[in-house]
Amino acid sequence: MTKPAANPLAILLLLVGVLCCSTSAIIIRESHLHPAELAAYRLLGSALILSPIYFLQLRKHRQQYHFRHLRITLLPALTLALHIISWNQGAQSTRLANATLIVNMVPIAVPFLLFLIARERIARREVWGTIIALSGAALLASSDFGIDRRSLLGDITCFVSMILFSYYLVQGRLNRDVPSLWLYLVPLYAVAGVICFVIALFVAHPLGPHPARGYLMALAAVILPATIGHSILNYSMQRLSGQVVSVCNLFQFLFAGILGFLLFHDIPRPAVYIAGALVVAGAVIVIRSAATTPQGRRDLELEVAEPQAA
Repeated sequence: MTKPAANPLAILLLLVGVLCCSTSAIIIRESHLHPAELAAYRLLGSALILSPIYFLQLRKHRQQYHFRHLRITLLPALTLALHIISWNQGAQSTRLANATLIVNMVPIAVPFLLFLIARERIARREVWGTIIALSGAALLASSDFGIDRRSLLGDITCFVSMILFSYYLVQGRLNRDVPSLWLYLVPLYAVAGVICFVIALFVAHPLGPHPARGYLMALAAVILPATIGHSILNYSMQRLSGQVVSVCNLFQFLFAGILGFLLFHDIPRPAVYIAGALVVAGAVIVIRSAATTPQGRRDLELEVAEPQAA
């Protein structure tokens, strides 16, 4: 398959999308809402905004769309809900660059989960790339230990959140028979939002009242990282190669670090830069290896990268 050309304007648009996604950790920190509350608002808001697309696709695919397609969204919805809650919790407990770096290691974890769940084999270069990238995460965690135990716990929480999100993407791979991506994602977001809302009823106060700033940050989470950021990522997946999109998406942690410095004077430690270099290097190795595999694997790369929601 011929790879799409890397048009400079398309790359610029992709970087705008990555920048919007990188605001997620900042919005979480500034909202001061309980992680379950913010997750519920974000997911339900995204489902509401995208619902017109859902109904247009439903009209188009009415004959092919069945109740079982709704049923298969339940497990991915639960996984996504737990991912968003844990991501919100982790982002509130560690440095912005750490949180964004760890949660965007998805291209590293997905191949291993695919092997464990779907028995899709992993190339030797993917193994080495994963080891290199995971060493970056280990460096971050070890540098926090003994300095700030709260940051260490936040790093671990973000890592667990990344694994949950990777598993959610692999479930999307296993549920490829839904007639349209939006017929899969919009109900999934809605169900995940309801799950978060129910959890929030027991641990927080999702019905409010909250300060106006909290609601404003929740709206920002819906619009910037969810609707604009991920819409651009989906658009870019159709215009650029999956390798380019995945690698560029890893630079969220750099944007988050810059924004954290500008807004909060949150200066990343030297270990963040070293860890970032290791993660990006490992991701490049994994993605370049995936580019040499058969057509089916290349199609998989496109599918697992499209429905990102972190």
